[in-house]
Amino acid sequence: MKISLTFFLLCCPFVCMIAQSEYEPSQTNPYGLQNPEAPEQLDDFKPLIGLCDCVSERRNQEGGWAEPVKMTWKYKYIMNGMAIQDETLKADGAHSGSIRQFNADSLKWYVHYYSSLTPTPTLSSWEGVKNKDGKIILYKPQKAPNGTDGFSRLTFYDISKTGYKWIGEWVDASESIVFPFWRIACTRTKE
Repeated sequence: MKISLTFFLLCCPFVCMIAQSEYEPSQTNPYGLQNPEAPEQLDDFKPLIGLCDCVSERRNQEGGWAEPVKMTWKYKYIMNGMAIQDETLKADGAHSGSIRQFNADSLKWYVHYYSSLTPTPTLSSWEGVKNKDGKIILYKPQKAPNGTDGFSRLTFYDISKTGYKWIGEWVDASESIVFPFWRIACTRTKE
């Protein structure tokens, strides 16, 4: 069977377009699919793909925990299944999200965070890995209010089919001083 060059040139953009988006979120797969060409570490976040109902708690000005805020946390594959994006929709209107990419050269996750409360020309970013205990731990250099060197450490833990937990902490360089500033508990929704 001969295919004319004209037919090929007319159809190629359609075929190329399908190949560029076959793993994107769709009606059949609302959270997309992992691209088989993606680094296998995308499996680290696979249990989080989908939608969870969560409770978010942050430190208040006095140092105690503020009233809990209900939120949803949605994870989906983006960039044709080569990366992961999440978004939170909070009852208090403080929405946020991240783009998560795994770099096969450095063997690290790079996570870029954005928020509706603090639009910025440069996104904050953390980097890290999934450890042998199944926790995903990400770090960003950050000084304490008193000028002490340390890190903002974000940890996903207790990851299961029914949900997960997340905690944001400031830690000193040796990680012997730990100050939690944000915690979230999530339960998978029934869709």
